[in-house]
Parts: sequence; C-alpha cells; structure tokens
Amino acid sequence: MAPLMTATEQAASSSLTGAGVVSTCALLFTVASFWWLNARQGHLRTWEPHAFAAVVHSSTTRLRLPLVLHNTGPKPIVVQDLILTFPDEPASHLPLLWVSSPSRLQPGPDEDAKLPAGFVVPGREAQQRFIEFEAPFSGFMPEARDYKVQLQVRVGHRKGWRRLLTFTLRAANIIDPSRYTVYNNAPVELTKEDQKRADAALLELLKAQGDDSAPDGRRQPNSPDDDGDIGTSR
Repeated sequence: MAPLMTATEQAASSSLTGAGVVSTCALLFTVASFWWLNARQGHLRTWEPHAFAAVVHSSTTRLRLPLVLHNTGPKPIVVQDLILTFPDEPASHLPLLWVSSPSRLQPGPDEDAKLPAGFVVPGREAQQRFIEFEAPFSGFMPEARDYKVQLQVRVGHRKGWRRLLTFTLRAANIIDPSRYTVYNNAPVELTKEDQKRADAALLELLKAQGDDSAPDGRRQPNSPDDDGDIGTSR
C-alpha cells in the first residue's frame, strides 16, 4: 500500500508543479502585454518630404519643410528641438536652426507663424508639422545641386541630439532663390531654361556678397565650438 501512496503523492506533486508553471507563464504574459500596450517607449519616425519652401539671400537662407511625425509606441514623445545639417558640406557644423512653426507650406504675409516651441506626439499617433529652418548667419548658400540633408531631434526622454531622417534636398529645383516659395523635391530634370535661371540667380547672389566673398565665390563661415554631436552622418 505504501508504494501506491508514494506514486499518488508523486502524481499530485507533478500536477501542482505543472499548474505553477502555467500560472507563472500566464502572469508573465499579462505583465509583458500590459507593458507592450501601455508603457513601452516607442520611437519617433518621419519621411522624406515631397516638397519644400526656400529663400536664399546674401544675408540669410531659409528652408521650410512639411514633416509627418509618427510615434511608434504607446507613451507620448516630447519634441524639444529640431535642426537641419549638411553633413557632407564644409559648413556642416553650422546647422540650420528651427526658427518658426508656420501653419502652412506656402509662405505668405497672412500666415500664422509661431515661434518654435516644444510639442507632444501622442502614443501611436502621427502629426503633420511645418517647420522653418534658418542659417544662424550667412554662412551657407546652397548651390543648384542635390544635397545630403540630415534632420536631427532632441526628445524629452533621451539626452543629446538624435538622427531622425537623412534625405536628399534637391536645391537644383530652386529656380528663383530670392522669392520665398514652394519647390518640388522630386528627382525631376530641369529644363535648360530653368537651369540657366537658377545659375544666373545664384551668380547674382554671389556677386552681391562683395568684399566678404572668398576667391571661389563663397563666403567662408566662422567655426564656433560645437557642444553637441550634431553633424554626424549615418
């Protein structure tokens, strides 16, 4: 009878052990599901803009981009600041700063332009934002060609600048640089007339720089110390 009792006890012990494993797995699954659905910190994503607004003078360069920002996680993300850099250019350590948040892509006298301010992208949501960037001083004048541009961001839950997007800015499409207007950022070929207009306008701007121009026709920027790693490429 004793061996039979021992076998019964062993069967009961195995049953209890199996139930404990199932209960533990169920608890872990519940906790992990809750974290994934409600407490996980996601990433901020954006995509290459199909258009941009630009104006280029001898004293300033401004670019306006339509951005769609998507938060991949359930927790909100606070966007504190944005900058544009040209990592392959000599003046890449001089980023274009976020100077305003207009209400539309097409510049105009009746638009509602707001000063740059942090904003929140709620969890699992996407927002469209128009962000205007400006060179801190006249140190960079884009030529009529393609540029590798890097959009960097500072977010509330992490320290320092983070690379958000690298894309091609097709500055060759800026055929009237003195006029602040919208241009296509698609890879299209300009006509010979448009290319001549763009080259002539750029030459006029370079001549307007006068004595401040370098021998090659481009003003040499200053080189202030850079506290952040904001000019790194992929």
